[in-house]
Amino acid sequence: MTGPLANHAALDDFAALDPAQICLLLDFDGTLVDIAPTPDAVHVPETLCDALARLLPALGGALALVSGRPIADLDRRFSPLKLPIVGGHGAEMRVREGKIVSAVAPLPEAFRRQLTEAQNLDPGIVVEDKGYSLALHYRKAPQCEEALRRHIDRVLAAFSGEAVEVLPGKALFEVKRPGVSKGESVRKLMQHAPFAGRMPVFVGDDVTDESVFAALPALGGKGYSVGRRFAGVSGIFDTPEDVRAALRRLAERARRRGA
Repeated sequence: MTGPLANHAALDDFAALDPAQICLLLDFDGTLVDIAPTPDAVHVPETLCDALARLLPALGGALALVSGRPIADLDRRFSPLKLPIVGGHGAEMRVREGKIVSAVAPLPEAFRRQLTEAQNLDPGIVVEDKGYSLALHYRKAPQCEEALRRHIDRVLAAFSGEAVEVLPGKALFEVKRPGVSKGESVRKLMQHAPFAGRMPVFVGDDVTDESVFAALPALGGKGYSVGRRFAGVSGIFDTPEDVRAALRRLAERARRRGA
């Protein structure tokens, strides 16, 4: 079930969570913020930052972003708030303020340079070079999806000795190291304080989030999706604005309980 009834049920179910017992794991694009034509064009509402800032102490610090974006990019967007983050689909992780733990080596410069030549297909193709991965966005050039995939295949053939995989997303292909996933990184994150011993609650929206949803049962967690159903989720939000509303409701409930 999707639509208003499912969305209303998800809002109520989420608002009933006990911040003292859970940790929140939140995807960014398409979950906390609306998808934009380019990665740089996304807008982080002040109300979202305020809700996360209020929830962080209520959760004992157990609130993390789980995103395909680099940690530095997310830090800039949420400044001065500095959250625990799983970045780059698990390529890097920060549990607390301090050292960022990088799990993978950068992709070769020549390899990334040839992938970047995808921009020659159409000026609407946007390249997001993260070093350890490279994302090719075709939201502004949807007619180029197949040509873009063929270009990626040609580059992979030219660098056949390079261990990589292609991760599809919403109007994008991301070329990254194999074995790096949000799900595996969430498993590692849950071994660290303040996340250990709490019930993980994850909210995501895309195929890149499937590995987290798959990991939740073994972790005793709950999952909520945005705009589409994934196997085993406890609720479905219609839009990122509904997720933001749910976070505000949870923050207000935590404030009242602590008053």
